[in-house]
Amino acid sequence: MSAAVARFLGYLRVERRYAPRTADNYARELALLTRHAEAHGVRDWRELVPAQMQALVASEHRRGRGPGSLRHLLAASRSFFRWLLREGVLQSNPASGVRAPRLLRKLPHVLDVDEAQRLMELDADDALQVRDRALLELLYSSGLRVAELCGVHWRDLDLDEGLVRVTGKGSKTRVVPVGAKALDALRALKPATANAAAPVFPGRGGKPLTPAAVRLRLKRRAREQGVAKRVHPHLLRHTCASHLLESSGELRAVQELLGHADIATTEIYTHLDFQRLAQVYDRAHPRARRR
Repeated sequence: MSAAVARFLGYLRVERRYAPRTADNYARELALLTRHAEAHGVRDWRELVPAQMQALVASEHRRGRGPGSLRHLLAASRSFFRWLLREGVLQSNPASGVRAPRLLRKLPHVLDVDEAQRLMELDADDALQVRDRALLELLYSSGLRVAELCGVHWRDLDLDEGLVRVTGKGSKTRVVPVGAKALDALRALKPATANAAAPVFPGRGGKPLTPAAVRLRLKRRAREQGVAKRVHPHLLRHTCASHLLESSGELRAVQELLGHADIATTEIYTHLDFQRLAQVYDRAHPRARRR
């Protein structure tokens, strides 16, 4: 059973070109699935039945895993079983009818325009500040994921056209626009003799900054700029999407910018926009004010 899992993980890494972190997440979930199956006397994946999959979800739920985490477990399991179906090992998917507890979708937190502007007005008096300002501007300008930001090299940037090429989830590449302020910050950061293969945001030893390092930089800069909210890379991605949608109303354009495969993922920002409208209405309309 473990050998089948190992072959599937190799398929994800080599043929599907999954990011190492994503493949590691699959490996962790499938190791849990394998232990659960073996504990229930299953010695071959063809012996696994939906009731045993439901028992795994129920057991993990009792241990404290939330609905979102359980959905990840089921997604990894279904993907593995679909691969076994294609390989001719299984005749049916034992996880196809198993459901996780309902996920209560939370609206993302965002910065308002004044907070975003305050964060971007970082002094650029030394090399580290120049780098961090460019980092902040690009995250807010183009709505990048933190892994996408860390993977940007100078060859991926077209400063004349105002474009950046990034590699997102599932190794999918997209080209997104870069705003004027971010372009200015990137030009100030770019060395006179920049190596095209060099990372735009290097850390120690010239290697790309890690996502953890980016999170620490944002936390520090937000504190220095007097932004009270907990600032992290995905907050700036949410903020970019929310401000763009609020100004344009172009949901499809925002979907393309963010690289969402499903527009339903992007629609969360329309709910956020409506929530803001409702708050303004409650404050401003004479007949809406609460006593």
